[in-house]
Amino acid sequence: MLSPPMRWIRDHSLNSVTSCVRRGMCIRRHSLWILLILLVVCIAIQSFVAREARSDKLIGLPHLRFTVNKQHLFPTLQNVWEDPHSEFSLAVKPDVKPFQTERTKHVDKTVSHATGSQTESRKLSPGQLLLQKNGIKLNLGLPGSVVLHSTRKGLTASTDKKLNTPTPYSFLMAHINTVHAKASCHPKSHIVFLKTHKTASSTILNILYRYGESRNLTFALPLNKQSQLFYPFFFASHFVEGFSSRRGREFHIMCNHMRFRKSEVAKVMPEDTFYFSILRHPVAMMESIFIYYKSIPAFHKSHSLDNFLDNSWRNYNSSVMNNQYAHNIMAFDFGFDNNVAADTEDLEERASMAIAAIQRDFHLILISEYFDESMILLKHALCWTLEDVVSFKLNSRSEQTRHTLLPNTAEKIKRWNALDWRIYLHFNTTFWHKVDSLVGQEQMKMELCQLRELRAKLANTCLKDGRAVDPSQIKDAGLKPFQYGAAVIQGYNLNTHIDIQSERKCLRLIIPELQYTDRLYTQQFPKLADKHRQAARMVAPQHQRLGRTDVMGMAWAKETHHRQIISRKFSHLKNKKLSTSALLTHTEAKNKSSAA
Repeated sequence: MLSPPMRWIRDHSLNSVTSCVRRGMCIRRHSLWILLILLVVCIAIQSFVAREARSDKLIGLPHLRFTVNKQHLFPTLQNVWEDPHSEFSLAVKPDVKPFQTERTKHVDKTVSHATGSQTESRKLSPGQLLLQKNGIKLNLGLPGSVVLHSTRKGLTASTDKKLNTPTPYSFLMAHINTVHAKASCHPKSHIVFLKTHKTASSTILNILYRYGESRNLTFALPLNKQSQLFYPFFFASHFVEGFSSRRGREFHIMCNHMRFRKSEVAKVMPEDTFYFSILRHPVAMMESIFIYYKSIPAFHKSHSLDNFLDNSWRNYNSSVMNNQYAHNIMAFDFGFDNNVAADTEDLEERASMAIAAIQRDFHLILISEYFDESMILLKHALCWTLEDVVSFKLNSRSEQTRHTLLPNTAEKIKRWNALDWRIYLHFNTTFWHKVDSLVGQEQMKMELCQLRELRAKLANTCLKDGRAVDPSQIKDAGLKPFQYGAAVIQGYNLNTHIDIQSERKCLRLIIPELQYTDRLYTQQFPKLADKHRQAARMVAPQHQRLGRTDVMGMAWAKETHHRQIISRKFSHLKNKKLSTSALLTHTEAKNKSSAA
């Protein structure tokens, strides 16, 4: 075969190179076109988004973002604890709008009555926090209108702001937040409530009783059908009926009066238990305690609260039974030494240690003066519903037994109960931190309205005349609350024209504390309850002939008797331990002598 000429071979090579270059350029051109098209599309999308954002801004609908800040779900010593005797200990996150509610107005009026003058009135409603150091005021913004002046010598507070009226859009936003929260929240059923004295704690007890009973939960009830967990002794696990370290019985809710000791409570309750409690302003609290516990030795000889405060150390003896009610009772209930004077050198250190321990052991501390806000906060913390936390006031005094205090009495009380005062100031501040982080202001406003509407609706359905009445006006003897001290404790009458299902629901809302505790004990321990009932029948005729003073005396005697039993039990255990220790020491000494 003839070979082709050389020039054809060269031309073929040149054509191949040219075609490759052309193909490469075509491919690169296509890629550039594709990139150009994508760039145009991106610019168009960006322009559309920007235009929509401007449109939303004009009609007042900003973009919605849902975020969950896990560090705010539960308090920690690191992110919540602040030294209460530091000049800047009450600093909080800025740019928080103010709050004021009907509850706030009521508390402000109470404190104003207690002090008797506007200049002395120290309202602890939420608000702008001003800290003063060397004459310089720092506006740090608290949820509401608190104005605190913090120094190393003392702490005072006052208020001046008002609540902004919620708008329809704010309700829409709050509703969206509620739906989002429900999707990621699971109701808690392992709960410990430290029931403090004269802090609206009986109402919270009713809420927990209703929740547990309706869901067939198990309560850690006091031994031998008592109403308290052998208060004022430090709580011990064997105070709970049915508890045994050998048998792993599950308890869901513990909420009766006790003197708190975390190590013992943890033996009874599961590890995932939610701990909370409630505090009250020490001035209003002391006025209530003096009336309710007028018969205790510390108050018995004093004709007025001022008379007691002027001679407090003369009338008060910490070693006498039941005198703990007269001095720093909140600190005592939390398990701390309550015998701390205002001029004690280490007062600030003790207060700091108490606050740190409370924040370590409790997930949430509520404030009695803001009861409705507290219930909304509790609802969110427990992932409950409004129906779960709605309530009527229980164990509340009538107005005729409330007394107006002299102008300087409030300052005397703050000085006498100096430890309680510092604890209250700190947790009044952290309470509003919780509201801001866990609920939000718009959500709080919306749910406060819903809670009050629901309460009003239930009052219209359940209550005769829609209000509380004095015990003499209560028709059903089973609904009469226990009367104690000089206070007149009010109760309720049920409406007669309601169906059976509504009657059952309404009855749970108004049944007094002692009757409800007895009912739950009977449900959990029917055989033991029957034995206690038979024993009670034997002394019932004697009770019918006794007056109020005699019944109170018998209640004291019964409580004293049970305390003596517990004391003897502790003493026996202590002696047994000492005997065992002595025996071991003797055995060791004998073995050493034998070896020698």
